[in-house]
Amino acid sequence: MPLHHLPPLRTTVIGSYPFPSWLEYASLHLDEFGTDEIAEMQEDAVIVAIHDQTAAGLDVITDGEQTRLDFNLSFYGYLHGLGEAEPTRRVHGPPAHDQRGKHTVIGELSAPDGLGVVAEFQRLQRLAPPGFVLKASVPGPYTLSGRLLPNAQYPDRWALTEALVPLVRQDMAALIAAGCTEITVDEPSMSCYAYKSDTARFVDIFNRTVEPAVGHCLLSTHLCFGNFKGRAVGKREYHPMFPAFLGMTVDEFHLEMASREFSELAIIEEIAETHRVAVGIVDVKSYYIETPDEIARRVRRCLQYAPAHRLSFAPDCGLSQTARWAAKEKLKNMVAGIEIVRQEL
Repeated sequence: MPLHHLPPLRTTVIGSYPFPSWLEYASLHLDEFGTDEIAEMQEDAVIVAIHDQTAAGLDVITDGEQTRLDFNLSFYGYLHGLGEAEPTRRVHGPPAHDQRGKHTVIGELSAPDGLGVVAEFQRLQRLAPPGFVLKASVPGPYTLSGRLLPNAQYPDRWALTEALVPLVRQDMAALIAAGCTEITVDEPSMSCYAYKSDTARFVDIFNRTVEPAVGHCLLSTHLCFGNFKGRAVGKREYHPMFPAFLGMTVDEFHLEMASREFSELAIIEEIAETHRVAVGIVDVKSYYIETPDEIARRVRRCLQYAPAHRLSFAPDCGLSQTARWAAKEKLKNMVAGIEIVRQEL
């Protein structure tokens, strides 16, 4: 859909959606199931995710990333050149990022069969009802490099990232060939480290990565501060990223706002001068269910800084770390609240 034909105050999601409880259980006991049974469970879970999103009335839906056991780590199963994972550094205590191990690299990194995102999108195409925009989400190479250990061939994270750039590029090109019209590139690590890293280097990496999709789809990127087990990991400030990140070749920026009590909301005025902006308007880290009237008030605040035709709204982040009952209510109320303001317009 051309950008000038997008509906005002568009409703969308970032990518992930909660697993049904039976899939959570099965994912911990995969050795008890056959390969056909696992494939059937994954397809059933995508049907569930589609149902919940369409029932909420979203304009844009995803497959809920139901076939990914982890945002990053599931992609490593497609990578050649990896060795064993290092021992887990911490098992007990409060959940946090230091409970996730890293992988050794023992050879040249490659992904001859892709990263799996094309098969996910084709499944979504087959299962989704007509009338909804279908979005695919792709991991950015810098974020993807975060759980890999440097070695002699790839001496630092920058070198690992450069090795991953062509692998992500090939999947983006394949998505376009498969008919995908909307892609989100998830690069939360760039957001988390922007305050102390070379933002111009981040922009260059991003632009080279997305080049195959530019001009062929609505291209967005998700800038957040981490949501592993509902916890952030980065310094939660957007001002170190801008105006540098405005140099990214992207149509829409997704920003985490609700969990930060809409701190820095005024930054969307600067972004909306040249790009679309998707405001995170419900807090995925809280089990407080925002009412439609509250959502409507938040939308009106956003309209003080950006015009309706430049605005989309979504949860702060993917919903995979939020219980399904809460995710369903949050999406339903989000759409209802935005509809109140649409009627006012």
